[in-house]
Amino acid sequence: MLIPASLLEADTLTHLIEDFVTREGTDNGDETPLQTRVQRVRRALDQGEAVIVFDPQSQQCQLALKRDVPKEWLQALYE
Repeated sequence: MLIPASLLEADTLTHLIEDFVTREGTDNGDETPLQTRVQRVRRALDQGEAVIVFDPQSQQCQLALKRDVPKEWLQALYE
């Protein structure tokens, strides 16, 4: 299930993005400041290049590139 970023409180969205960009394996030696990485992800969400995926079973959120999610999920998001 996709969750529109606009439905999240600003602090919640920021924490979700920070969690994503600080996960082990996401930096790959990248020493870019945290704030810059957060801004990049926020821009990708704002531009529709990334989406928030929520798994109701595990109660986990994940960020994904729009091109990597099933088309039917995207259709449901925009209905």
